[in-house]
Amino acid sequence: MPKAIKIYVRYVEAVNRKIGKATMYLIFVMMGILLLSSFSRIAFNVPFNWTLEMSQFTMAAYYLLGGGYSMMLKGHVRMDLLYERWSPKRRAVTDLLTSFCLIFYLLILLYGAYSSTEYAIKYGETKHSAWAPYMWPIKLIMSFGIVLMLLQAIAEFFRDLAAARGESIT
Repeated sequence: MPKAIKIYVRYVEAVNRKIGKATMYLIFVMMGILLLSSFSRIAFNVPFNWTLEMSQFTMAAYYLLGGGYSMMLKGHVRMDLLYERWSPKRRAVTDLLTSFCLIFYLLILLYGAYSSTEYAIKYGETKHSAWAPYMWPIKLIMSFGIVLMLLQAIAEFFRDLAAARGESIT
């Protein structure tokens, strides 16, 4: 594989590794928000109207920002009825074919995320609730997470291409 592709794969994986490891701690942030909500309601009978939505936003950031890292670690679900029995080269060829579908899907998702984020920023979109938070921060985070997954999908494509050719990217 050309040196530029190897550098691309290493750089994308380094970025996804750093962001993914930092993102892992968002689960504790979400748990803290939910504990605060429960504690305030039970102990003081004072429910906060922002905790449910904030925990939802935190969870969305958690799984979208961690998506590229999960993809890099091969943590996504696979139907391995036949896949595990195949040779590494045949798996790589199959993964190459399915990569096109994934990249196409992520491009469509990114287009929708971009237009939705642009709309939220332009018109100051808020969520229709008592708290009424602005939507652009979470939409921007979601768009960034989709970009990370797209970059990782392209890196995986290059890894599979190298494996199909009997080479390695390391």
